[in-house]
Amino acid sequence: MIYDITRPLQNGMPYYPGDPEPRFRSIDCGKYRISSLSLSSHTGTHIDAPAHYIQGGTPVDEIAVSVTCGPCRVLDIRGCKRLVTPEDLHGLQKGERRVLFRTGYSSDNPDTDYPGISAETAQFLVQSGISCIGTDTPSIESPDGDGTVHQVLCNAGIPIIENLDLEGIDTGNYILVALPLRLAGGDGAPCRAVLCTEPKTGDKLCIF
Repeated sequence: MIYDITRPLQNGMPYYPGDPEPRFRSIDCGKYRISSLSLSSHTGTHIDAPAHYIQGGTPVDEIAVSVTCGPCRVLDIRGCKRLVTPEDLHGLQKGERRVLFRTGYSSDNPDTDYPGISAETAQFLVQSGISCIGTDTPSIESPDGDGTVHQVLCNAGIPIIENLDLEGIDTGNYILVALPLRLAGGDGAPCRAVLCTEPKTGDKLCIF
């Protein structure tokens, strides 16, 4: 089973306060149509590259595909308070490299009081060997975050996938494929992200 966990890009979609408002326009060229797109590099489902917060950090086009694609763990942390602590990660298994947080946030009814991970949790994940982290909220930090969480993760070279659509996705193990637009030197980029249920022994990987 393959699940598309990407939020659609469209006019009227929520966007992070302070970012440019995304605008999309269809243009009729007679025999064909094209679209004009105006959006920030952090619109919709997107990946924050280390360069987003760290001077000289890895830009989005240099993030190895193997970092944002591969086995991952989805954790259902609905009900957590504004700051997610290490104690809330009881479903995280030893040796996990990629983890996605389902907080219950919905872009259909955007809530400005969504939870984010604490700086302590960010340090815990770095020390645990996590190489990629994702969330269904607009930011990995709570709305009143000061950027510390981003700095901790980006300084460790960990790309952050934000604004995922994890509604209906259960806690468990999956195969993640998250591919950002290859913007040269970019601090981030919109991406298409999917989850695939892990194949049974002897089965072919279902995304190939």
